[in-house]
Amino acid sequence: MIIGSLQNARIKNVVKLRHRRHRAQQGKTIVEGYRAICRAVANDYPLKELYICPALFLGKNEDALIRRVANAGTQVIETTEGPFLKMAYRDRPEGLLAVASQVRRSLLDHTLGENGFHLIVESVERPGNLGSILRSADAAGVHSVIVCDACTGLFNPEVIRASVGTIFAVPVLEASTIEALAWCRENGICILAATPHTNTIYTDVDMLQPLAVLVGAEQHGLSAPWMDQADVQVKIPMFGQADSLNVATATTLLLYEVVRQRRLSLAG
Repeated sequence: MIIGSLQNARIKNVVKLRHRRHRAQQGKTIVEGYRAICRAVANDYPLKELYICPALFLGKNEDALIRRVANAGTQVIETTEGPFLKMAYRDRPEGLLAVASQVRRSLLDHTLGENGFHLIVESVERPGNLGSILRSADAAGVHSVIVCDACTGLFNPEVIRASVGTIFAVPVLEASTIEALAWCRENGICILAATPHTNTIYTDVDMLQPLAVLVGAEQHGLSAPWMDQADVQVKIPMFGQADSLNVATATTLLLYEVVRQRRLSLAG
């Protein structure tokens, strides 16, 4: 059966998942688009339902993905354009939208590897920034992302969209500032805090030891507990009129400095 009614109960329920309260009540979220759903499937992330609208497909690879999702036991539901567009939140829907479980992980769920490389994100407010940070973290090969005292929901569909599904590829843990601080201390992890209020340039710091790069909220930066407890404070130099960078851009620079130093160390 193909769903063609805008009043269908399934369609209405998916629309509700745009709102944080309903996502929290149901323990579910929305994953829209080919790449994001591919990454969820590749990382064995649990999908509850997959809604498809062939009239909106953009390429030729959708059928293979749909078969893979169906073979994993996920229910596949076809809709006409009207109901799909009602559910979709992307500006240009691709005809693929999944309902997924919210899989939450704590620091206790993470196994530390050798010479860990972690990212701690405190109170980032904008979903697009948090999603972009997750995308950079995956690209840089961090061992975990720890989201502290979140202001935006980790499972906000806009976070998932901005991450291009990499939220499913990197271990993302949730913790309070107190918990994350204790975890770093217990495991001998150096805390490197990004702030404009220091004279130390980020490229002048040794990043070869077990390390947690720490970034804070767009408006106010890091909270006092983190600033007081950080082992190292670093800044990104600014040479123009702007006095700061977007938090996602700044995070990317810091993460790739860790990558650069560690690659040079291995090479030489």
